[in-house]
Amino acid sequence: MHAPPFRLARAPGAATPDEAPHLRAFAPAPVCCGPSPAEPDRSRRRPRLAELDAHLHCSIIGTCLSTHELRKLVPKYTALDGQRASDLEIHHTAVERAIQGGALSKALQKALDTRYAGALRRFSAARDADAVLALWNEARASGDIPPAYWALMTHPATTMAVRQAAFGDLHMLSHLVGAANRADLRRLVALEEENAALQAKIERQQMRLNEMSRERDDARKALDEPSARPEAQDDEARGAVEWHARLAALQEALAARNARLALQTSRREAAEQRATADASTLHTLRTQLDEAHALIDALRAEAHAMERATQPDDDDAPRALPREALKGRRIVYVGGRPGSNHALRRWVAAAGGELTVHDGGLEDRKGLLAAALAGADLAVFPVDCIDHDSMATLKRVCERHRVSWHALRTASLASFVELMMRLHENAAPALAAVPVSRFCLRHG
Repeated sequence: MHAPPFRLARAPGAATPDEAPHLRAFAPAPVCCGPSPAEPDRSRRRPRLAELDAHLHCSIIGTCLSTHELRKLVPKYTALDGQRASDLEIHHTAVERAIQGGALSKALQKALDTRYAGALRRFSAARDADAVLALWNEARASGDIPPAYWALMTHPATTMAVRQAAFGDLHMLSHLVGAANRADLRRLVALEEENAALQAKIERQQMRLNEMSRERDDARKALDEPSARPEAQDDEARGAVEWHARLAALQEALAARNARLALQTSRREAAEQRATADASTLHTLRTQLDEAHALIDALRAEAHAMERATQPDDDDAPRALPREALKGRRIVYVGGRPGSNHALRRWVAAAGGELTVHDGGLEDRKGLLAAALAGADLAVFPVDCIDHDSMATLKRVCERHRVSWHALRTASLASFVELMMRLHENAAPALAAVPVSRFCLRHG
C-alpha cells in the first residue's frame, strides 16, 4: 500500500501537534497585538463511531466484530436477509451505515463498547497520545488486538499519527496472519490425508481380524464336536493350529503398525514444538535487532552533532548553533552528572543562552525546582541520571508553568548537543496540511 487511506499525521518536515509545544521554545516570538493562536480542544469525550474518519470503519468493523455478530445486528436495521446475504454484503452494509450514522451505527457502537468495556477502562488511564500508543504496543505484543484497536480509535487523546500507526500495524499483521494460516492449512491437509490413510488401513486390518476371529470360533466349535473319524479330527486340529498361528501373526503385525504410528506421531509433535520454539526465538532476535538499530541511529545522530559542534569558526568557538540562536533563552537542566555541567553551560553560553542546573534533589532541594522553572523556555533531563520522583515533579511543574520539556537518552554532552541542534533545525513554519486521501480499501 503506497499511501494510508486517510490523512497523514504530518508531512515531511512539518511538526506534529505533540512537537509544536517543544518547537515553540525556539521559534520567533509572536508579533505584539497579532492574532492569538487557537486554544487546543481539551474535551475528554470519546468520539462516536460515526465521527471517526470514514476510511477507518472497514478495519474497525472487520477486526472488532465477528460475522456472526453482524448477522444478528445488520438485518434488524436494514432490508438484508440475514440467512441469504453473503458475508461481504453484511460487512459492506455495516461499514456504510456506520459512516452515515443512524440507528445501526449506534447499535454497533453499543455492541463494541459492551464487548470491550475492559479495554476501554484500561485505556482510560492514558492521558496523552504516547500513553495510548504504549498500551497499544503492549496489547499487540500479547496478541489481544481487537479490544485494544477499538479502545485506541475512540480514545479522546488519540491523534491521527497514533491512528495511522495502529492502522499500519493491523495491516501488516493481516499479511503475517494470512501467510501463517496458509502454511498451517497446508500442513493440516497433509496430516489429515495421512491420518485418513492410516485410519483406512486400521479399519481394513480390524475387519480382517474380525473375520479371523469368526473363523477361529468356527474352528473351535468344529473341534468340540465329536467326530467319528480320527483322520478328520487330526485335520481339524491341524487347521485350528494354523488359524491360531495366522491370528497371532496378524496381531503382531497390527501391534508393529501401531508402534510405528505412535513413533511418527511423537516425532510430528516434537517437530511442532521445535518450530514453535524457533518462532519465539526469531521474534526475540528481531526485537533485539530493532532495538540495536534504534540505538545505532541515536548514536549516529549524536556523533554527527558532536562533529558539527567541534568544527571551529573564525574565533575558535563551537559552531553547532549560530552565535545568537539561544539569545535570551533560559534552559533548565535537571539531573545529570556534575562533571558535565561546566561543559553544558559553556556550550549553551556560546550560542547566547543561559543554562540553569538542578541535580534533582541530591544536594539541591526539590522545592527549588518550581522556582528554577519559572520563566524558563525549556526543561531537559537525562533518563539515566534522574530518579522517578524528580522526573514526575519536573513534568508536573512544566505543565503548570507551560514550559516544554525533553528527555535525553543519556547525561552526555553529545545527547544534549544533538537535541539542541535538532530543535533548532526543526523550528520552521509548518507546511500546509496534506489533502485527505481518496483511496478506499474496498474499491481502490
